[in-house]
Amino acid sequence: MPGLSLTVNAQAVVVDATREATLLHVLRNELGLNGPKYGCGLGQCGACTVWVDGVAARSCVIPAHGVAGREITTLEGLGTRAAWHPVQAAFEEAQAAQCGYCLNGMVMQAAALLAREPHPSEERIRAELSANLCRCGTHVEIIRAVQLAASRLAADA
Repeated sequence: MPGLSLTVNAQAVVVDATREATLLHVLRNELGLNGPKYGCGLGQCGACTVWVDGVAARSCVIPAHGVAGREITTLEGLGTRAAWHPVQAAFEEAQAAQCGYCLNGMVMQAAALLAREPHPSEERIRAELSANLCRCGTHVEIIRAVQLAASRLAADA
């Protein structure tokens, strides 16, 4: 297997990966990053969402070799427990998780939205997160968390 050079969470890494390996497989199995989750394997549920060059993308359907030379950001690179990203902090404060399985995708998608559109309406937030599935029913808390993060980011600007 040829070495694959990636930049993940601002760190250059080289991993051994087959040409068929997905980015999700490399992130979880080769790099031990557990933020992105395996959900559907079809790019439909959002649990595996990461950023590729700052754009939210479904890592379960992206060939790892296809993102060589691009900037990959996972939940672990968004913020840390010592310095949460504002979206992470708002999700914690709003208690916007139950089982936590969708949390990675919701946070990564919401943070990408707020990076592009700092003052989204509730309808815009709902539309942005509509393709991220949550079976626990914490949608109200999730919307509240994104609104809280948006207000804090606006206050800091």
